[in-house]
Amino acid sequence: MSNMAAVAAAPSTSTAPIYRLPSPSKAPLPISTLTLTLTLPSTFNHTKTRSLHISNSLSKPISSTATTSSPTTEKFSFPRFAPDEPRKGADILVEALEREGVTDVFAYPGGASLEIHQALTRSNKIRNVLPRHEQGGVFAAEGYARASGLPGVCIATSGPGATNLVSGLADALLDSVPIVAITGQVPRRMIGTDAFQETPIVEVTRSITKHNYLVLDVDDIPRIIKEAFFLASSGRPGPVLIDIPKDIQQQLAVPNWDVPMKLPGYLSRLPRNPNELHLEQIVRLISESKKPVLYVGGGCLNSSEELRRFVELTGIPVASTLMGLGAFPVGDELSLQMLGMHGTVYANYAVDKSDLLLAFGVRFDDRVTGKLEAFASRAKIVHIDIDSAEIGKNKQPHVSVCGDVKVALQRINKILESRGARGKMDFRAWREELNEQKVKYPLSFKTFGEAIPPQYAIQVLDELTDGNAIISTGVGQHQMWAAQFYKYKRPRQWLTSGGLGAMGFGLPAAIGAAVANPDSIVVDIDGDGSFIMNIQELATIRVENLPVKIMLLNNQHLGMVVQWEDRFYKANRAHTYLGNPSNESEIFPNMLKFAEACGIPAARITRKDDLRAAIQKMLNTPGPYLLDVIVPHQEHVLPMIPSGGAFKDVITEGDGRTKY
Repeated sequence: MSNMAAVAAAPSTSTAPIYRLPSPSKAPLPISTLTLTLTLPSTFNHTKTRSLHISNSLSKPISSTATTSSPTTEKFSFPRFAPDEPRKGADILVEALEREGVTDVFAYPGGASLEIHQALTRSNKIRNVLPRHEQGGVFAAEGYARASGLPGVCIATSGPGATNLVSGLADALLDSVPIVAITGQVPRRMIGTDAFQETPIVEVTRSITKHNYLVLDVDDIPRIIKEAFFLASSGRPGPVLIDIPKDIQQQLAVPNWDVPMKLPGYLSRLPRNPNELHLEQIVRLISESKKPVLYVGGGCLNSSEELRRFVELTGIPVASTLMGLGAFPVGDELSLQMLGMHGTVYANYAVDKSDLLLAFGVRFDDRVTGKLEAFASRAKIVHIDIDSAEIGKNKQPHVSVCGDVKVALQRINKILESRGARGKMDFRAWREELNEQKVKYPLSFKTFGEAIPPQYAIQVLDELTDGNAIISTGVGQHQMWAAQFYKYKRPRQWLTSGGLGAMGFGLPAAIGAAVANPDSIVVDIDGDGSFIMNIQELATIRVENLPVKIMLLNNQHLGMVVQWEDRFYKANRAHTYLGNPSNESEIFPNMLKFAEACGIPAARITRKDDLRAAIQKMLNTPGPYLLDVIVPHQEHVLPMIPSGGAFKDVITEGDGRTKY
């Protein structure tokens, strides 16, 4: 019997909210097996599991019994139906999305979601951008959310359609991206019978969503949609899944749009405004330090202005995580660029030598810290994060504030301004020490004859776009080079799969970004391995005529795995060559043919001298364009701190042309 089919006999509300509660660690708790009774509709018996990615800064405590109405509820006029006219559950769903301000969805139809698609055709407010695979749809919804800051919406059918969303949901959870995923489900009477295209998607996604629902009463749709958007975007953002059986979609009802949200537990656990004494303590630690450094992450993307003001007041240098790129301008003289495994030598040096580490909106990920005991071992640590589960999870801070980084920085800045701090804090000697490291260990690359260094291709793209393009990537070497060599100026300009490292992310994410920002330059810097995983989305960008530019760094290999083979496995190739072994001199597959099949203009270049003109042509061509840039597979991403290593283990030399 399917776990998702679990329904308890208690005759209360008919929804299935699945909460992840705060706990000292993030280890999963046991999930009890649920049972099915045939009394429908009735309450979905859910089990509480794992820590909930929540938090926000609230000015006043909220009663644990409080109900809250959605901030987006307004007076709407929908000529499709009279106020008291019954309409299908699917139409109620679509109208609820409209009331949340949704204008674009990424939806792929199927039998169990057909009613939703029929309802979408009756909406004059929502446009469906049809992906060619459900994974393309969820990654596009993520790209939309990452580029706009608004929740992205994707819709899939039951069974394989729903399971194709799994990688995107996991990715959104790890990178704190607000998305609402809606899935069709078999009719209620068939749940648990192993019906055609039935999967227990609520159970499948329980540990990779912030929250999920199985809708068992058509009257609950307005409330659930309100709650889903609130949950996805409040506190620590994340994915919310709503599973809607087909008979609920077909059932006629008159919606009540004034039903309040029922999230007393969630609301009671949202953090309050930061304690003023803690903020005073942080200011005191800064004034006492000689070598402070900022370690900023994705949690700072909504507080870029406050962060820049804080740096202006204090003069503290800034090291960014992969997710935090753009929160502080990479080209600023106080920027140390990225830290971590493939971060700059000077960023990692700064953390290693610092006496005060200001960790804002970060989670001390293993790709940043390496060997935990050696990370910032000389420093006092201040950790500000919106998710209480992250405080002390990997590294114990000396001072911690659980709350919104934006609010905390606003208040710290006020304290600093009231004391006339600007110009009083003198970290010149520390900055000079770091500048010496910048001169000694700059990001660099070598050129071999006419071959195109991949790093140089990104550098030229940065120059020709003046650092203003929205960049998406797949996962691998090209992703790291895009993080190192493109100079991001603002938040939400850099879209990449950080925590999950999902190949195939780049092209669909660029689709979402282009839909959210139709007037921006959007470039997918991709690798041949990642690109081919969602290459079917070329059809989407052609049909929608989205001006997505694809700069493909094609080395015919799984480059990052090859780099590890070179360094740690005596260059033994274990299924990392992606070309045709019977004809290695030929570029295979021919990516230009894929573009041609979708009516997309494309070009290939192999010589460095042709690069600048080719990139300029790509940027000048209206609509989509594919530029296949052939690069050597021997290149390595440097610097590199081996997994589990410390700063003293940093590698700055060598490539695949050297034996180790």
